[in-house]
Amino acid sequence: MSEYLVLSAVGHDQPGIVNKLSQMIVERKGNISSSRMMALGGEFAIMLMVEGDEKNIEQIQAALSEIESALALTIVARKTQTNTTTSARIPYRVEVVSMDHPGIVQQVADFFSSHQANIEEMNTDTYSAAHTGTQMFALNMVVGLPADIKIGSLRIQFMDFCDNLNLDGSLDIG
Repeated sequence: MSEYLVLSAVGHDQPGIVNKLSQMIVERKGNISSSRMMALGGEFAIMLMVEGDEKNIEQIQAALSEIESALALTIVARKTQTNTTTSARIPYRVEVVSMDHPGIVQQVADFFSSHQANIEEMNTDTYSAAHTGTQMFALNMVVGLPADIKIGSLRIQFMDFCDNLNLDGSLDIG
């Protein structure tokens, strides 16, 4: 029976981090079943879900302090299980673009939380608009919506929400 370990690692961005971390996992017969990695400023952040039998997971956990020191990372690890959500949820993709200002993530998260949506993935970024140089904000996320939700009504509410905050948004089946 497989066990699962979620690893979160942050450290100064440098070549070889992914190679050395994944090599340590493979050498202990672990399998990276899901991952997210990104450079943020001068730092590099990694989130991994590693799968293996109990012995493999224990070996990986035992090796974490050594790899943490070798790569100058801060690593947090927790055992977990596969997603066992019993309620049916339908994935929808949400996109929002606007001039950047504080609070957009919280306001969008609050909107979907109030509709019992589960945020399954979220990516945000800022960039300069092409012709004006205005600082822009982009949010892309996947939300799991309850199967019994009236999507037409939710879409109208979301568009009104976006209009009230001067956001350009969309909500589409994911």
